[in-house]
Amino acid sequence: MARLFLAVWPDAPARASLAAMASEVARRCGGRAVPAAKLHLTLAFLGEADPALVPSGALAKLAARSAPFDLALDRLGAFARAGVAWAGCADAAPALLDLQAGVESRLREAGFDLEDRPYAPHLTLARHVRTRVAAEAIGPVAWRVASFALVESVRGSGTYREVARWPLAGEKT
Repeated sequence: MARLFLAVWPDAPARASLAAMASEVARRCGGRAVPAAKLHLTLAFLGEADPALVPSGALAKLAARSAPFDLALDRLGAFARAGVAWAGCADAAPALLDLQAGVESRLREAGFDLEDRPYAPHLTLARHVRTRVAAEAIGPVAWRVASFALVESVRGSGTYREVARWPLAGEKT
């Protein structure tokens, strides 16, 4: 069993911009910045699960039908009760919402019990935020999403390990 999630990773320039933003938000709000190597946008959280049960074939077919797309994070916000500051989308790209819905559908068909709340695309910048983080527009941080990945949160190490990656090919099958 492993602690698993599916996510998209920012490219190197976006990661650098987001890491700088995370440091600034953590400094301003008394939180702890998420390390650059861990910055990601979650598509689905599986929790404790056997990676062998993840429907790799179905996810590969979804990726083959999904075209790469541009994603822009242009809002700063927070989940106050969770003590988390995040960057998100004022208007999420339809392609992101389609990809997330497709991932979730295939996981549910494979028997995974996922959260029922609506998907709120965001990238966590800081944790354990102690002061209020006001919602505000930010200069967009954008990148081309060309793949998604199954990721393990490695116990005891504080690191993430990519288990599988599916490139978005955009072929209609």
